Order: sequence, then C-alpha cells, then structure tokens
Amino acid sequence: MTTLALRGRRDPFADFDALFRTAVLPGFGRRGGFIPAAEVTRDGDDALVRVELPGIDAERDITVEVDRGTLVVRGERRDEKSEEREGRLLREMRYGAFRRAFALPAHVTGDDLSAAYDAGVLTVRVSGAYAGSTAQRIPVAGPSAVAVEAAETDNEQAA
Repeated sequence: MTTLALRGRRDPFADFDALFRTAVLPGFGRRGGFIPAAEVTRDGDDALVRVELPGIDAERDITVEVDRGTLVVRGERRDEKSEEREGRLLREMRYGAFRRAFALPAHVTGDDLSAAYDAGVLTVRVSGAYAGSTAQRIPVAGPSAVAVEAAETDNEQAA
C-alpha cells in the first residue's frame, strides 16, 4: 500500500470519539476545550451578560476585559475529583481553557462594565448598552420621487 492511500484512510474511531465527547462530556467542544453557556438579556438600558461557570474560582481563573469594542470573558476550568470505593481509587480530571466574546456598541467603554460572580454564574452588566438605540423609521419614496430628485439635481448642476 502506498503512503498516498494511507493518508486518505479514515480513522474508524473518529465518529465514536465525537459521539462520546458530546454524550458523556457535555460542555466540551471538538478540540476538548470547555465552552460555557451564555445568554444576553436586556434590563432597561443595560445589557446583562450571564456566563455559566460552575466550580470555577472567579478571582483566580476568570478574566473579563474589553478589547477593541468586544467584551471578552476568558479563563480556565480545572475540575478534579477523587473517590475511593472498596479499595479502588477513582480519579477524574477535566480541564480546559475557555473564551467567549460579545460585540459591544461603539459608545460603550470599560468604565460602563461591572462584573459579579455568584452561585456559578458570572454576570457582567453593560451600563447604557441600549441607550439611544430606538429604531428610527426611514420613509421609502416611490420611483417617481427619485426621478424628480434626480432631475432637480441635474438642473442645478447645469445652471
């Protein structure tokens, strides 16, 4: 068998591995990194960004920052459990770095953000995220109005 044929072969365990990761290790992505669940809700003019980070030491393992108009929440999850039953030691270790990013309105700066961690949930309040964000309706003119405006512009340029 040539090396070209070997490279084209599919790993017979790839599908099983992907199924195992999604069924047994929820919250872990394809590359093995932890992907925390997140939601963004509105509270008046403020936005609340909630990220589920159970079992994480907030002061040591979580970083919240603003980078070029983006709210970035990153950190590392370390979860180790040891259990001894009937003379056998069972040790489980799950870990992984995570990063979640959320686009911010142009007028929001780092001074407009505050973060708190309680009961496994990181909440970031973005003050004034929705301030002045009411929709403005723009009237749509028919084709005759566009033709009249174009004719007026042509007449002004000719004069």
